Amino acid sequence: MEAVLEQVGQLPALLAVSRSALVRDWDSLTLDRALEWARYFQHLHDRFRTRPRLREALGRRLRRGQPSPLLGFPHLGRCPQLLGLALLENRALPHAACRRLLRSLLQPSGEEAGPEPHSLALLARRKAASRLLALPRGPPRPPEGLEPQVQAEAQLLLSRLREEGEEAEPVGEAAGRLTWLSGVLEQLPQPRAFEVVAAVLLLVRQGSGAEQAEDRGQDGNSLSGSQASATGDEYAAGPLFTWLLGNLGRFSAFCLFLPGSLLASLAGRHSQFSRPYLDLLTVWGSHLLYDPLKGQWVKSCLDKAELSWEELRERFTCLCQGSALLRGQTQAALKLLKAQDGDFKVRGLSVWTDLLMEVEEYLRKAAER
Repeated sequence: MEAVLEQVGQLPALLAVSRSALVRDWDSLTLDRALEWARYFQHLHDRFRTRPRLREALGRRLRRGQPSPLLGFPHLGRCPQLLGLALLENRALPHAACRRLLRSLLQPSGEEAGPEPHSLALLARRKAASRLLALPRGPPRPPEGLEPQVQAEAQLLLSRLREEGEEAEPVGEAAGRLTWLSGVLEQLPQPRAFEVVAAVLLLVRQGSGAEQAEDRGQDGNSLSGSQASATGDEYAAGPLFTWLLGNLGRFSAFCLFLPGSLLASLAGRHSQFSRPYLDLLTVWGSHLLYDPLKGQWVKSCLDKAELSWEELRERFTCLCQGSALLRGQTQAALKLLKAQDGDFKVRGLSVWTDLLMEVEEYLRKAAER
């Protein structure tokens, strides 16, 4: 077993070399040896995936000596794809070796094609998508639409997160998945990363919530039929919420940048988001002061990255445009804040009284239409 651990410890070096300029010296024979090692690592994954103690030992060996735990046991199962993608992205690979690589990917041997016939097609789709997304972007557009490139990036990210969540992971590998996710998102400009995260969270299915309750009402068997998909998406959403909610400054910037309608959609789909979002709106509202000369609520500090009265009113109104459950939670939160602030009945004394009046007036007018 010690020999196997030593062999597995060479995987980070193999992947690092495949991304470096050293591959310019590779010939077809060297490429074949690298691919054989990748298939061997995949074989180890298939052999030990049902043996938790050995899985954990292999995962620890992979993480040893790395600056951060980017690799874990699940990566062994994707070694041919990881190596192939790295080499396809490396322009230093000689033409002869590149042709050999393409032939090996497009015409795998019989033993390679068996367990996961879809893996090479998935690799090809990801490669094509990466090329497409690398094309020059047009002028920036408002985030409300979530432009097609953002949606495509979200689909790719969700697919990867679903794959990572297919197998139960030791604690170290779960931490490595979060580190990998942080690295991916931090490579994007922050507004773009926020759009991608929001798009992924809008794509995932949840195992509970208003949408699932509606599904039960329409078809008693629909929940059980989608239970596996919902569970997989919960694993995918978990690291995203950890990344988003683990840093208050990041979460505040996320909620400031994205429009209220999009944030209300997220709150309606995810209870993990709705409560922190309401708490953040409460903090921002508590910083508003009433200016009797202007007859309106104003920011207590103009330099702070917080919402104005008009923006805060729009956010609460959007929340009340959502599901009945979300609307009820929002109104209940405003009523509680109003009571805690003195339960005033007239405007200008409590921001929560004024917000509740605005929301109730909006709902009354909407019901009359």
